[in-house]
Amino acid sequence: MTDLSPSLGGRSALEVATEVVKQAGEVLLAHFYGEKEMRNKGQGELVTEADILSQRVIVKLLADEYPDYNFLAEESMSSDKVTGYTWLVDPLAGTNNYVFGIPFFGINIALVRDNDILMSITYDPLRDELFRAEKGKGAYLNNSPIHVSERVSLQDSLLGFDPGYDRTSGGELLKAVTGLWPEVFGLRVMGSASMALAYVASGRIDLYVRYGVQPWDIASGLLLVREAGGRVSDWQGEPANFWHTEIVAANGTLQREFLGHWKPA
Repeated sequence: MTDLSPSLGGRSALEVATEVVKQAGEVLLAHFYGEKEMRNKGQGELVTEADILSQRVIVKLLADEYPDYNFLAEESMSSDKVTGYTWLVDPLAGTNNYVFGIPFFGINIALVRDNDILMSITYDPLRDELFRAEKGKGAYLNNSPIHVSERVSLQDSLLGFDPGYDRTSGGELLKAVTGLWPEVFGLRVMGSASMALAYVASGRIDLYVRYGVQPWDIASGLLLVREAGGRVSDWQGEPANFWHTEIVAANGTLQREFLGHWKPA
């Protein structure tokens, strides 16, 4: 990857982002076990006070260190195109899991330049697991290198998916995935695209498929999976970027087998 200019404090983007997600993680943990203030953001989609507070911490700390960089963050509800150096931020990835007390959620930060993903972090504060990648430098869980699963048969593979928030397309995805049941070892509904992609990158699940994602949901995971030796494509098999709304992530062999069975509507 092209070396980035250091922050105003003289640190690398990875060092700054690591500190940022740790501080945001403390915010999420402080609110996880108590009553949560929330509102409906859309069909089946919630936002909590913790989302807002976490994003506030992230944006302030990143802006202090990189005042000339742009932001595209979930709770800003912006759909602006990314130009130049931009932070893509999801302050609480897996909000519905978080609200219902399911301990599977995280924080996403990715640094991109135009459409090129340079650095990414997905952080699970409950387990203190930090998945990180820099372009051309591999993927890591904390300080250990990670790699996607080497399984090459759907019959041996654990497939993760999420139907998303749109009832029509989500129902179609649910039917299509469960229709593959005889061909796969097992199915898991994950509840967080970014955490699922981190689990693909680390070999914990073999494949993940999802419709209805946003740039802040997947930018970090795209780099993690690719730097861990995997592939992420759209449902037609073309390489995905963070503007795609549909993704399939796995190692190359398993991805091709899956797409050969895949019959999306």
